[in-house]
Amino acid sequence: MLYSTVSPAAKRRALREMLTPGAARQFPGAFNPLSAKLIGEKNFDGIYISGAVLANELGLPDIGLTSLTEVATRAGQIARMSDLPAIVDADTGFGEPMNVARTIQELEYAGLAGCHIEDQYNPKRCGHLDGKNVVDTDTMLKRIAAAADARIDENFLIMARTDIRAIEGLDSAIDRAKAMVDAGADAIFPEAMKDISEFEAVCKAVDVPVLANMTEFGKSELFTRAQLADGGVAMIIYPVTLLRSAMGAAERVLDAIAQDGTQEREVDNMLTRSRLYELVDYEAYNRFDTGIFNFQVPTLDIDSNNANL
Repeated sequence: MLYSTVSPAAKRRALREMLTPGAARQFPGAFNPLSAKLIGEKNFDGIYISGAVLANELGLPDIGLTSLTEVATRAGQIARMSDLPAIVDADTGFGEPMNVARTIQELEYAGLAGCHIEDQYNPKRCGHLDGKNVVDTDTMLKRIAAAADARIDENFLIMARTDIRAIEGLDSAIDRAKAMVDAGADAIFPEAMKDISEFEAVCKAVDVPVLANMTEFGKSELFTRAQLADGGVAMIIYPVTLLRSAMGAAERVLDAIAQDGTQEREVDNMLTRSRLYELVDYEAYNRFDTGIFNFQVPTLDIDSNNANL
């Protein structure tokens, strides 16, 4: 009831323990706190909070327009609704090394288990778009060193993301990944790999966990968990999958209302009222204080026997 029963410190320890080579832990992307609860119910390993999703939720493109306050606040709201560890996209760290240091501490205070910092220029762009630019290696290493030095909880995961593969090729991506590990990165996020062999090469080159980004409509094929595990990947994210699915469903319902004058044809595809109540745990609140919460919680039978969904 209310929020997670697991402390942020415990979540961070759990994240560290689960990220082993070949584990291919699955972290679907939550687009709001309720979707984080759903991810937990489905027994996934953790929650990913995408910078693109946080921007899109505000109606903005993913080009570095969100602020640290917006990201930390929303990420914290999402993280505290699940017992699973959550990691968040911290873009370029929201500024120079001192800003990166503050970013890490704000995300720690918000209850996140970790974050990743990337090597693009600010303003950045989505990692699977063309025309990206990356900073020089020295600048990126300063970001990572500042992040590692600033954290209070030693288990807060500092992941370094590199976008250099799309600009200079795989060898440059591997060289930069190695340097970022030396600078203090606990894990590596090589963006826009083209095939399994490229993930394998990165995994073999570094002795820290490696993340695979399985985003739709991107540069990478949508590999299976088994394929990525065989390649040595420790963690898989599905950053925008749930947001795209939810917005696709919302658009279909709006089209139905506009065309038919009613949402009737889409009702069978909706989350029922009883399932929604189950997900937000109305019954637990009812038990907690029946003097205040004294309503009747709907059952699946109620949903199936009347149109009040």
